[in-house]
Amino acid sequence: MTDRQTERPHAQAPGLELRADADILALLAEGQATAAASVGSAIGDIARGAALAAASIAGGGRLIYAAAGSSGLMALADALELPGTYGIARDRIAVLLAGGMDALTDMRGGPEDDSGAARRAMAALAPGPADCLIAVTASGQTPYPLAAAEAARAAGARTVGIVNNPGSALAGVAEVTICLPTPPEIIAGSTRMGAGTAQKIALNMLSTLMAIRLGHVHDGLMVNLVADNRKLRARARGIVARIAGVDEARAGAALEAADGAVKPAVLLAAGAPDRRSAEALLARHEGHLRPALDALRR
Repeated sequence: MTDRQTERPHAQAPGLELRADADILALLAEGQATAAASVGSAIGDIARGAALAAASIAGGGRLIYAAAGSSGLMALADALELPGTYGIARDRIAVLLAGGMDALTDMRGGPEDDSGAARRAMAALAPGPADCLIAVTASGQTPYPLAAAEAARAAGARTVGIVNNPGSALAGVAEVTICLPTPPEIIAGSTRMGAGTAQKIALNMLSTLMAIRLGHVHDGLMVNLVADNRKLRARARGIVARIAGVDEARAGAALEAADGAVKPAVLLAAGAPDRRSAEALLARHEGHLRPALDALRR
């Protein structure tokens, strides 16, 4: 075993397979809860990472995720939901997975060692100072995300690293390192468990704070969502009605006039004369709804 925290044996692992099912599951649940709690120590760094990501999106850049294995699945889950939830254009988000998208159906270990593949993938993206790369690796040493971070840094891009082991190689590369000091796994080295849980929580927190700072959240409501199914269209109507203080019929009419865009629809429902005026008001306030509403109501 190495000295990495994620590889060390858990103190309660000896004789694990001899225990009753309920005891094993209780121990696994406790491990997940302890891993989740570790995120609290990284709040300041998560905030710094979110600021870098928000600056990139606000400045016309891209958010690029790079990871391998279970960490790659956590990164992919975060990336895929940003367009629908917060209306971030899909071409502003890229995901680099060791082994490519084939890894989603046949995840092998070897590709995570292929630093050359990461460098080639980054070269194809041609990152620049406007972009932000988020590299995720439990060990902090995995060659694929490490090489991607090195390439991003060399290109002048912003870089964020998410790791579970202190003192990792990635910490020496990333502009902001988010260390989630999860305890040893119940199954030694199985970072899809505690480490992966902590990574998912940290990614959720980072991307949500990013969206808030971009103006895509108002009073806890998704005001930049893409309403492309029945449930989300109903949610959009409810959001417009709640913020503008109108009934759902008027909210629906405003959404129709705004081609489904929630923020302009809120302004229309609140009294903006037309969509062009609503969009101009939002543009003056960098897409933030609250100051746009305040200006409309003055």
